[in-house]
Amino acid sequence: MPNSPLPLVSSASTVLPTPSFDTALAVHEQEPLTAKSVTTLQVNLGKVCNQTCHHCHVDAGPQRTESMTKATIDQILEVLDRTPQIATVDITGGAPEMNPHFEYLVQECRIRDRQVIDRCNLTVFYVKGKSHLPEFLAKHGVEIIASLPCYQEINVDQQRGQGVFNRSISALQTLNTLGYGEIDTDLNLHLVYNPQGVTLPPPQEELEQDYKEELMRRHGIQFNRLLTITNMPISRFSEDLQEAGQLDAYYTLLQENFNRATVEDLMCRSLINVGWDGRLSDCDFNQMLDLPLQIRAPQWIKDFTLPSLEHRPIVTGSHCFGCTAGAGSSCGGTLT
Repeated sequence: MPNSPLPLVSSASTVLPTPSFDTALAVHEQEPLTAKSVTTLQVNLGKVCNQTCHHCHVDAGPQRTESMTKATIDQILEVLDRTPQIATVDITGGAPEMNPHFEYLVQECRIRDRQVIDRCNLTVFYVKGKSHLPEFLAKHGVEIIASLPCYQEINVDQQRGQGVFNRSISALQTLNTLGYGEIDTDLNLHLVYNPQGVTLPPPQEELEQDYKEELMRRHGIQFNRLLTITNMPISRFSEDLQEAGQLDAYYTLLQENFNRATVEDLMCRSLINVGWDGRLSDCDFNQMLDLPLQIRAPQWIKDFTLPSLEHRPIVTGSHCFGCTAGAGSSCGGTLT
């Protein structure tokens, strides 16, 4: 990649104890973190995936069995029916398309005129029985956010597995033929960049320009936006850092690059996450760490009520420094 990630600001030999995120907010003269609204319902359909990526905070893979039931999906739809303030349903996984009820959820959300986002790994289109998905997503006007951690084959295959890059490129070309990524269509196609190792992402706008130039020149691919997302020290990525003796250094990097300007627009302020089992969390990361909502809030999708959730205190942890480091990080890319 031509753009260098932000450098590590402290060596492992100068690691400081990681303070609580709430303490950091107070030091930077910020109020305790609270929600402002609930406009997005992020739905994790399960941990089943056709890939096993090194940076995956979900620890997803082909051997996982956790998958949301249709009964839980129907509870989500009932919430949408009585909560018009929720404009967006952000579907994730694992590979969300591996859930047998994925298409049912998409269709029902679109019938209810909600924006639907599919967080797609692209190679799922090559799983047996899934080849129709590009046409299905285009037919229903689903926004696609697709992981492509580099425009160079060696880097992608190193992070996501042998052969992933070529299958991803082929999938993107198929999506382009359907109108995805074109300026004059409503079929939005965004790509996601995750750095490798103990680094923060480089500036999003500069890297996006590189991606657009290189993917068009090499493969004739176009897309709308590039989203740079900081890797969270959770699950598989945390284990890799620990094994390399870099976990403390990574926490120090996140801590020392805390940016108070990111706090106002953190995704947890306007989002509720629904786990595969229907449990509610402040975000996808809290879900993976088994951090429930604060005790007075509803804990399950069947008990969802907007007044009890839209101004709730948000449960935080040391991983939250990942969202506030540098230019900030969210499911929608950088925050500043």
